Amino acid sequence: MTLYGIGLGPGSADLLTVRGKRRLESVDVVYSPGRLSRRVAAEYVSESNLSDLEFPMTTDPEELQAAWETAAAEVAPNAREADAAFVTLGDPCIYSTFGHLRRTLREQHPSIDIEVVPGVSSVTAFASVLGVDIDAGAELTLREATDGAAPIGPNRLILFKVTDAPTTYEKMTEAGYEVTFGRRLFMDTEEALVTNDPGEVTDRDYYTLAYAEKREATGSA
Repeated sequence: MTLYGIGLGPGSADLLTVRGKRRLESVDVVYSPGRLSRRVAAEYVSESNLSDLEFPMTTDPEELQAAWETAAAEVAPNAREADAAFVTLGDPCIYSTFGHLRRTLREQHPSIDIEVVPGVSSVTAFASVLGVDIDAGAELTLREATDGAAPIGPNRLILFKVTDAPTTYEKMTEAGYEVTFGRRLFMDTEEALVTNDPGEVTDRDYYTLAYAEKREATGSA
């Protein structure tokens, strides 16, 4: 049988793809890595078919590896007997826990068939909120920006996991970028925010993104 890695989209239940909905409704069990993804999946799946997997918010490689192996050991028996799904916000292949689970399953449970169902990424969702057009030939880079990191270089960047927005903002503006933050966009039960003021996003939040564009690219002085 098959394990489906299903992207739920950026957080609003009605942004799930048609294929994602069909797969969710057809499988026997749906695994969720957190509260937000579980809430979206619950719009299409009964509570009795939902199961939670625990993944620690840590950078310790041994702790993370242990969590991935534990999750794989729980998922594998069910995926051998019947179709199952692992759901994640956004797309399963972009900054997602699913990638680690898939790798661990392939290494330790190679008989499991795995299929990815793409979802609407927060990258495209953020661009639509800001009205940003990514034209042909445009240079755009995706980078992680935890703990005040400020990747520079390309004219346009989308930054994930901006957990220290004021520090990232200071570094990016000094390097000649204009920066806009977005937080918890398209999450129906959460307060979404789009702002150019880092003072509005001072608290640490894993679901904060930033769009940075060099001033010469925008025509600003």
